[in-house]
Amino acid sequence: MTNAAEKSRVAVLGASPKEDRYSYKAVKMLTEHNHIPVPVHPSGHEVLGMTSFKSLDEITEPVDTLTMYVGAKISDGEYDRIIKLGPRRIIFNPGSENDSLAKKLTANGVEVVIACTLVMLQTDQF
Repeated sequence: MTNAAEKSRVAVLGASPKEDRYSYKAVKMLTEHNHIPVPVHPSGHEVLGMTSFKSLDEITEPVDTLTMYVGAKISDGEYDRIIKLGPRRIIFNPGSENDSLAKKLTANGVEVVIACTLVMLQTDQF
C-alpha cells in the first residue's frame, strides 16, 4: 500500500451530507489532512459546502484515490467509469467490499486497498 501525497484529489463515491455518515466524515477528514475531496453522489447535493459530482464521469481533473462508500450492487456498474477516471488507488471501506470489481481493477493496474479511509488518515497510512 502506497501513501497519497498531500493535496491529492480524492473522489468519495457515495458522499453524504448527513454528518453521522462515514462518507461525510471522510470528506471532512480528507480536508483536515490536506487532501482535496471530490464528493460524488447522484443527487448532486452539497457536502461541507462542496457540490457533489453526480457521476464519476463528470470529474475532469486527475484523481489520485477513489474511496468507496457504496455497496457492490452500485459499484458493479462503475467499472468503466473508474477505469476512465484512472485513479492510482481504490479504497473499499467496510461495507463497500466487492471482490469481483477489486479483481478486475487489480488486473488493470489499479491498487486496491480494503480498509477504512478514516482509520488510514488517523494513523498516517493514507
